[in-house]
Amino acid sequence: MAKINENYDRLPASYLFSEIAKRTKAYQESHPGVRVMRLGIGNTTEPLTPTVINGLKLGVEKLADVKTYTGYGEEQGNKRLRQAIAEDYKGRGVDIDASEVFVSDGAKCDTANIQSIFGLENIVAVQDPAYPVYVDTNILSGRNVLYMPCPEENNFFPFVPNQKIDLIYLCSPNNPTGAVATKKQLSGFVDFAIRNKAVIIYDAAYSSFIRDENLPRSIYEVDGAKECTIEVNSFSKSAGFTGVRLGWTVVPFDLSVEGVEPRKINAMWNRRQTTFFNGASNIVQEGGLAALTPEGQEECQKIIDYYMGNADIIREGLTTKGLVVYGGVNAPYLWMKIPNNLKSWDFFDKMLEEAHVVGTPGSGFGPGGEGYFRLSAFGHRENVIEAIGSIKENLTI
Repeated sequence: MAKINENYDRLPASYLFSEIAKRTKAYQESHPGVRVMRLGIGNTTEPLTPTVINGLKLGVEKLADVKTYTGYGEEQGNKRLRQAIAEDYKGRGVDIDASEVFVSDGAKCDTANIQSIFGLENIVAVQDPAYPVYVDTNILSGRNVLYMPCPEENNFFPFVPNQKIDLIYLCSPNNPTGAVATKKQLSGFVDFAIRNKAVIIYDAAYSSFIRDENLPRSIYEVDGAKECTIEVNSFSKSAGFTGVRLGWTVVPFDLSVEGVEPRKINAMWNRRQTTFFNGASNIVQEGGLAALTPEGQEECQKIIDYYMGNADIIREGLTTKGLVVYGGVNAPYLWMKIPNNLKSWDFFDKMLEEAHVVGTPGSGFGPGGEGYFRLSAFGHRENVIEAIGSIKENLTI
């Protein structure tokens, strides 16, 4: 007799963003004449750049000619793209071999799938608050998950654990808080992981938004990180590939755990990918290659600057309103402290009812998110200006 995976019953009744969509839809149906503005979206809104579009077109054109047609690609990714990603790391002083890079259809998938090469008995620690995927996918696998509080007084970054931890999820710039870890903070976790033969799974999907040159864009900028860290990254936000789907994971040859020789984990991930994955789209990978050219990077940076301009508008508007706001300086997310001790979902309803603006309740990111509200800089400029204007004029605090 077939049985279900009962770990699904350990999850909340609905995924955070599904619940937001459900509540927003219900409000719109009961208020048909009201225009709802969204500052909660974690999705890009601006068109892909000309150079990227040309790359995608090239990918299509190659499939139209028998001389350049390709069927299945390599599961690890196009060799040229893997090399281009490795060269991009080298441009930041990080020595990565192309064979340590595995191209995928997105960072979200990889942060979940990477668990399959580690035993179920591993104790997992995640930042609190954290992107829900880290927690939910580990629960579905049957693992124990511990929360590492990220208090306001530590700039929303966790303190190094003082107990046994085997897998550590870190995200910087952080989603949802917008906080960015310093080299000193990351060094503490790297030292802990090396001492305890633990592995850090580092999500750097928002690294291209870091404007402060003193802050690391990769954990591999920290000495020793290649011995203990798997880094996941994405074209979704840096090049607008949210609906195009392209990312990568770096599994260093030097990475090792107790009783396992170097290169073993790299080989295990390779085995996993060749078994479960047929490779990212050939067309999309041509777009990724175009995004990494000098022209592509220059164009993509302009869009990043556009979104960060939105962040500046949101931050200034909320601060003028008298609200306390964090993030939004080196990340596209702003983390607002909810006034008057309101619960996150209660403030969601209040913001929607009074200002007609949708954000994201902090409690949806874990216990440590209660009392906070995430706002996103992704959106068209005119819509962001309108939403902030409505908050300033209509929200009562």
